[in-house]
Amino acid sequence: MMNFPAYTNFWGKLAKYLHVIYALLVLVFLIIPIIAIIPLSFNSEPYFTYPMPGFSLKWYEAFFTSPIWIDSLKNTLIVGVISTLIATVLGIMASLGLMHPRLQRLAWLKGVLMSPMIVPLIITAVGVYFAFSPIGLSNSLTGLILAHAALGVPFVIVTVTATLAGFNETLSRAGRILGATPLQCFFKVKLPLIAPGVISGALFAFATSFDEIVVAIFLTSADQRTVPRQMWSGIREQLSPTILAVATILIVMSTIMLITLELLRRRTERIRTGSL
Repeated sequence: MMNFPAYTNFWGKLAKYLHVIYALLVLVFLIIPIIAIIPLSFNSEPYFTYPMPGFSLKWYEAFFTSPIWIDSLKNTLIVGVISTLIATVLGIMASLGLMHPRLQRLAWLKGVLMSPMIVPLIITAVGVYFAFSPIGLSNSLTGLILAHAALGVPFVIVTVTATLAGFNETLSRAGRILGATPLQCFFKVKLPLIAPGVISGALFAFATSFDEIVVAIFLTSADQRTVPRQMWSGIREQLSPTILAVATILIVMSTIMLITLELLRRRTERIRTGSL
C-alpha cells in the first residue's frame, strides 16, 4: 500500500492510484510481446501458436550445434569485445578532455562526439560503407569493429562524464603533491573511483554492438554474419523456432546487463553521496 501525506484528500489518492495503474498497463503493453516469445522457444513443434503441444529444448540444441549459428556468435563476440575496448578507451579520453576547463564551454564539440547516437542508423551505415569501401574495409570484420566502436563511444562519454562531474579533483592534486605523475594519478586515484561509470559505458557499448544489424548488413559479407544478421536472414529465408531460442538468450543477456547497470548506478550514487 502507498503511504500518503496527512493533507492528501480523496481525489489526490485517486489520482495517485490511477497514475500507478496507467504506468503498470504501459509496462505490460511493452513487455508482453517480449515475454510471449520465450515459452514458444521451448515448443516441441515448429509452430508459433499457443497452446503448445509439448516442451522441448531441441531449438536450443539446434542453436549450439549449428556451425552457422556458432560462427555468427563468434563473430558477434569478437566484434563486440574489440569494439567495446576501443570505444571505452576513446570514450574515457574524450570525457577527460570535455571536463577540462578550457573545453567545457565548447558545447558544439560534445555535440559532434555524441552525433553517432543522434544520427539515424541507416544514414550512419551508408556513410560508413562509402567511407570504408575505397580503403578495403567493407565486407570485413575490421570495418564492422571500427564502425561499432564509433557507435559505442557516445555511451561511454555520457556515463564517464556524469561520473567525472562528481569527482573531487582535490584527490588528484594530493597525488601530484605526493610525487605521482599525471598518468599514475589517473590509474591509481581517478580510474578506480570512476570505474562504475566506465563499466556502465562499456556495457552500453557492448550491448549496442551485440544487437546492431543495420551497419552489419552494409559491412559484412555472407560468411561474416553476426547473430542479428543471421536472425534477419533466417526470418527472410526460413522461419525457424531456433530464432526464438536465440531471441530468448539475447533477452536473458540484456536482463543481466540491465541488472548490472542498476547495481553500478547505485554504487556510483553511494560514492557521490559519500555513503560508501
